[in-house]
Amino acid sequence: MTAQLRTFFYCVVALAVAVTWCSLNVFLTHSQSGRQKNTNASPSPTPSTRQRQTTKAMPPPPVMPRPTPKADANDNSEGEDVVRVSSHLVPVPTTVVDAHGAAVPNLRIEDFELTVDGEPKLISDIYRSETPVRMAMLFDNSGSLDASREFEKRAAMRFFRTVMRPLDQAAIYSVSTNIELSQPMTSDVARLERTIDSFPKPEGATSLYDGIFAALTYLKPYAGRRVIVIVSDGRDTTSRYDHDFEATLQRLSSDECQVYVVQTGVYDNANVRDLAAERRMQEFAAQTGGSAYIPKSVNDLDETFSQISADLAQQYILSYYPAADKRDGKYHLITVRVKTRQNTRVRARKGFLVKTRDQA
Repeated sequence: MTAQLRTFFYCVVALAVAVTWCSLNVFLTHSQSGRQKNTNASPSPTPSTRQRQTTKAMPPPPVMPRPTPKADANDNSEGEDVVRVSSHLVPVPTTVVDAHGAAVPNLRIEDFELTVDGEPKLISDIYRSETPVRMAMLFDNSGSLDASREFEKRAAMRFFRTVMRPLDQAAIYSVSTNIELSQPMTSDVARLERTIDSFPKPEGATSLYDGIFAALTYLKPYAGRRVIVIVSDGRDTTSRYDHDFEATLQRLSSDECQVYVVQTGVYDNANVRDLAAERRMQEFAAQTGGSAYIPKSVNDLDETFSQISADLAQQYILSYYPAADKRDGKYHLITVRVKTRQNTRVRARKGFLVKTRDQA
């Protein structure tokens, strides 16, 4: 072989080796790069690899909803109307009666005038009171009610028997030094009566304002009309320092909940009556569009409960959406009147307070 042929042969061999090495290097580099970028590639079927794939593929955890109040497990009607709503809507339950105290029916939205801080405002909607009522009864089990114990029990049981409709539900709180939810929300009147009847001899102090706060929190998630019924002498002795009368009234103003009071343990002799407690109960009721009653005998109960029943059955519910400047965390006055009828009396909530941010 000549020197020129040997040189040519060596060049061909060297070129072939170089091409083969470059091809192999490109293949290896491409394969390694694909494993880094291909996040959708199927992992190897080992337990540890499957766990990593499951963790990476899991979506972010959902926002957990606020727990809803516990209801009676034996009551099938519960649960359908428990909702969580964030809205600036201010409902205004309104009772209209004529000069004789009879309910005035068939009023329309144009018959009403609603003013806020003295200025007329638009009523966005009106509906009658066929909507369900969700109520919480605060039953005074403190030692101060020992003298009128049986009267108080009979009053509470007769209330449920007289006022509750099939579509309504109620819960019962025992109020003494401590606050206890003795009966969750139910439509079973017999169960409610048994709960009242089972209460032992009263003892302890009275944390009534604590009970109102607890009831407001319990009722908050429920749709429909929310009502607190207080069966008590109205005295508060042991509520938390931040649950005084003013704080309780402010909370009632910011929550859409009516208060009705059946004030027991009250006597004709003014020397043994707690007049301050009476005024506080009347203020709770008046500010929320409810009413306070002071029955002094069992015979008075029928009239008391017929009045409450008429209220709940014959109310108009006006809807008002406050403008941004009214959602300032301050108290604003409401007045409602019937502008198309004379000699009518109107009872409605006297004000509202909307937080600067929504409270669910």
